[in-house]
Amino acid sequence: MKKHSARVAPLSSYSTQVLTCPVAEGEDGSESHADSPGSEASEDSRSYHTCTSTLLKVLGGLLVVLCLSSSWVGTTQVIKLTYHSFSCPFFISWFSSNWNILFFPIYYSVHVLTTRDKQTPIQKFRECSKLFGEDGMTLKQFVKRTAPFSILWTLTNYLYLLALKKLTATDVSALYCCHKAFVFLLSWIVLKDRFMGVRIVAAIMAITGIVMMAYADGFHGDSFVGVALAVGSASTSALYKVLFKMFLGSANLGEVAHFLSTMGVFNLLFISCVPLILYLTRVEHWGSLSSLPWGYLCGLAGLWLVFNILVHVGVVLTYPILISIGTLLSVPGNAAVDVLKHEVIFSVVRLAASCIICLGFLLLLLPEEWDSATLRFLSNLADKKSEDHGEELTESSVNGRSRSRANGVVSIPLV
Repeated sequence: MKKHSARVAPLSSYSTQVLTCPVAEGEDGSESHADSPGSEASEDSRSYHTCTSTLLKVLGGLLVVLCLSSSWVGTTQVIKLTYHSFSCPFFISWFSSNWNILFFPIYYSVHVLTTRDKQTPIQKFRECSKLFGEDGMTLKQFVKRTAPFSILWTLTNYLYLLALKKLTATDVSALYCCHKAFVFLLSWIVLKDRFMGVRIVAAIMAITGIVMMAYADGFHGDSFVGVALAVGSASTSALYKVLFKMFLGSANLGEVAHFLSTMGVFNLLFISCVPLILYLTRVEHWGSLSSLPWGYLCGLAGLWLVFNILVHVGVVLTYPILISIGTLLSVPGNAAVDVLKHEVIFSVVRLAASCIICLGFLLLLLPEEWDSATLRFLSNLADKKSEDHGEELTESSVNGRSRSRANGVVSIPLV
């Protein structure tokens, strides 16, 4: 056969046109070979906005953590300073709890400034009153819903203040962190939450820290009483949070602000008789109203109010785990103030007990699916390493074959 060759001149320019064929409704498109630039731009913008919102949420959470820990450290230290001139813990607790009335006015003010909602305070108050039932807040619902939470709130604060009279601020704040373990145990028993072995270990660590703290100065004297009071405060706090989750778990921020203001009203109306009885029986003697340290009392109540606002608002604005970390950071914060200002010397047993309690607190912050998520992460990491190793072997074999062919050597695989 004869060989024929043709000489073809190269094209000066080469252009292609992309033909798009619209698919009518009801027809199936088997493959999509080209994406529109608009969809790619929209995906990029969505990913950009997602990353930006996540970054802002994390930065806002870190700011909330810093403010939360600072307010709680300030509250604890101001209580210790107030005791130098005014040693009436129940009156301090009652006076600070009355400031809860300001919750709803603060919420409504911020709500009006940040939204275009033109509801009057009465309309907004009635809207948030649905938390008490379809009929709103009646006297029966007011007493029924508010009384148990107000009593637990008062007991938590009063026992915490009593513990600060016996122990240092660091010890009390560390023991108060045990409330996280008590919340898990009560949620597991009452709310039938998922059982987690690591949280049981954390609860055991918290109990171990409590025993070590009580053993530091022997099981007698003010130290043991202070530990018992701090643990009692953590227990009532855990019971309050579990009941709050049970009855008010689906409440929004406005309803929570309404409920806390209602608790302040209940405290002012029905619990005001208790400090009066303590005054008449000389258990807590105030003296004249002009002799009270109003500066310390108002500063303490303001810091306590800021702490509670940050706890409830921070859960909405940022990640709940950061709120728990902010509470935990109060332990080293109080320790720094005790060492630098009050020149407190901590024993080895107390330091070990505080570290064990804080470690158990961190274990309780692990999410429910942490074990499966960790296994998935490790398996994905192992698969990625194996893929990288396979790619390296493939590249090395290709390079070896190319070198062999360059040297005139051909490798024949054995069958």
